[in-house]
Amino acid sequence: MKYRFLKTVIVTLAAMACLCSCKETMKGLARRVMKTAVVQLEAMDARLDANTLPRSYQDGECINADMRWWTSGFFPGSLWYVYEATGNQDIKALAEKNTQKLATLCSTPTDHDLGFQMNCSYGNAYRLTGDPSYLPILEESANKLAARFNPVVGCIKSWNDSRYHYSVIIDNMMNLEHLLNCAELFGRDSYITVACTHANTTIKNHFRPDYSTYHLVDYIPETGEVDHKQTVQGFAHESAWSRGNAWGLYGYTMMYERTRIEKYLDQAQKIAAFMIPLLPEDGIPYWDFNAPGTPNALPMDAPGHPRRYNWKEGDPVLRDASAGAIMASALVTLSSLAKDADLAKQYKQTAELQIRTLASEEYLAPEGENGNFLLMHSVGNIPGNSEIDVPLTYADYYFLEAIVKYGKLNKR
Repeated sequence: MKYRFLKTVIVTLAAMACLCSCKETMKGLARRVMKTAVVQLEAMDARLDANTLPRSYQDGECINADMRWWTSGFFPGSLWYVYEATGNQDIKALAEKNTQKLATLCSTPTDHDLGFQMNCSYGNAYRLTGDPSYLPILEESANKLAARFNPVVGCIKSWNDSRYHYSVIIDNMMNLEHLLNCAELFGRDSYITVACTHANTTIKNHFRPDYSTYHLVDYIPETGEVDHKQTVQGFAHESAWSRGNAWGLYGYTMMYERTRIEKYLDQAQKIAAFMIPLLPEDGIPYWDFNAPGTPNALPMDAPGHPRRYNWKEGDPVLRDASAGAIMASALVTLSSLAKDADLAKQYKQTAELQIRTLASEEYLAPEGENGNFLLMHSVGNIPGNSEIDVPLTYADYYFLEAIVKYGKLNKR
């Protein structure tokens, strides 16, 4: 009996050693994902017409949108990242074609999402090609984005929505990268002032004492006073909606990377310190860290919980691959900026775990499936009963970005 037990232990340890030695390298993972991405994105492009871009896929139906939808820049941006990783000239041609679909966006009514739309498409196009024909649209869009800034409030206005006085959402931190890129391209210090003032005001008003964030702060535009705070797309007004927190982590990491202003590094690290301990074992966040069924759940009668939230005891809690992808991309960068070696290691290990999980069969769709999106299991807006447990174009974009950035990190 003792011999059989020892033999079992030895065999088990040998199997574990084999699994460790056979673990896919991150370079191998990147090659595998990019190979799948070439197939999926080429097939996706083939089903799009001259004016549409992919948004999601649900119940066997591809959901597309035109250039004005806030996610319009992510598909061309994904193509640019695949081109960057592979050098595939056919993918480059598709990136150029789909980028051009946004050429007249600035001549239409727009909102703060110009940063997402233009930086992901035209910004990556110029970064990778240096083609000066991309510059006029980048400059025009940066001017239009900066014009949404109110110096009394100290922020760029988010939504054009009459329900609010002057809405500012945490997502807006992501649009500041466009202003900082264009400040460098066109020598516009005013863009830097706008970006830093917006980031400073957001630190002051968006974050709770534990460094979780509200989704939306509504200001009085004439005085700059806060009217109210809420979490529109999370479980409750006082809950930690994971994608919103990921936007904040990414935004302040980017702000420090571009400006080297210390308080932005401090803010990014405090957001990371809030989020990382709340992650499940595989690293992919719950759609809201306080949703029912999570370890830190708020009660179902929490003020502001979603009107259509039908979770029942024992039901699985949805994960959000998009939040995981955004977080992974941010943490790869933060690992290269952190001055504490232990924190840098934690950020890199967490990002690698998230990338590996997203690249597993649990999240990465087989070729030809999932509407040709890469990732499954993202959550858009549960309170609005929209895009629940579906693929989303921005999840793919930040997943690809995280892989590209991780590859560069290891070359330093």
